[in-house]
Amino acid sequence: MVSANRDMAVYCFDTLVAHYNCVQAPPPAFDEGEHPLFVTWKKAINGGEPRLRGCIGTLEARCLINGFKDYALTSALRDRRFPPIQAKELPYLECTVSILTDYETALNYLDWEIGKHGLIIEFTDPDCNVRRSATYLPEIAAHEGWTKTETIDSLMRKAGYNGAIAEPLRKRIHVTRYQSTLYTMHYSEYVSYVKRIRGAFPAVVGSKPNH
Repeated sequence: MVSANRDMAVYCFDTLVAHYNCVQAPPPAFDEGEHPLFVTWKKAINGGEPRLRGCIGTLEARCLINGFKDYALTSALRDRRFPPIQAKELPYLECTVSILTDYETALNYLDWEIGKHGLIIEFTDPDCNVRRSATYLPEIAAHEGWTKTETIDSLMRKAGYNGAIAEPLRKRIHVTRYQSTLYTMHYSEYVSYVKRIRGAFPAVVGSKPNH
């Protein structure tokens, strides 16, 4: 099984840096393969808790090289919840790459473990008869300190449901649980890696040097 690793995080940073510099990113140092994947960008200032700056991926298997290239940029520049990440933010960024595995149909909305499983929920909105769906990666519920029910309710809101949430509706939700491997790299680690492997610090148009 392929696991998320440093080379994938490096490639995501390479892709974003290349975008700002209007050049091609160096070829990745990992093999082809197809898996569902996510790219998450967070930003930490003055030693504070890293805050989400973008997170987008795919629940369908994608070629890893093209997938990480696409979603590194999509999550950084086109997550509708946030303004696009600017080059000057690079020194404060950390990148987490996730590869999703072990998809299973849950018996009910409580048939999963906090911190172990990510969730995909699907249900019909009773107010307008529209199918809705949403997902949270495995680390979300634990990070937020939510119970299972709070996680499900939050996912329903994320899916766009604005009506009342009660037990009969929760029981009608179809839940797919999954697991993931992930790897997180801060920009400073990326800079050190590039210097060690390629012999020069990454230069970015519009960004202060971080070395």
